[in-house]
Amino acid sequence: MTLLITVFAAVISTALWYVKAPDSKMRLGTLSLMYWGASLMWLVDAVFEFVELKSEFFEPAPADMLNDAFLGLSAVALGLVVWIGIVLIKDPKNVIRGILVKK
Repeated sequence: MTLLITVFAAVISTALWYVKAPDSKMRLGTLSLMYWGASLMWLVDAVFEFVELKSEFFEPAPADMLNDAFLGLSAVALGLVVWIGIVLIKDPKNVIRGILVKK
């Protein structure tokens, strides 16, 4: 479930980055790279888990699926928090700088 959630987030952020490609002020490429990295990490985890569990890998318990879903959503949220931090620090539209200069 974590792999599925992060792949969806990676695909959506990559599509948004591609649409906004000429105007890359909001650093959507950084966001999509974070999600693709998380997807790759969970792909490797899934391969090793499949090697260990064999056919049981495809029959997870509902509690395990719920935990994986929460972990995937937490990873997506953490990626968004880090991305927002990067955007606020870089201040591509000079909003924060404008507020600080007025004071």
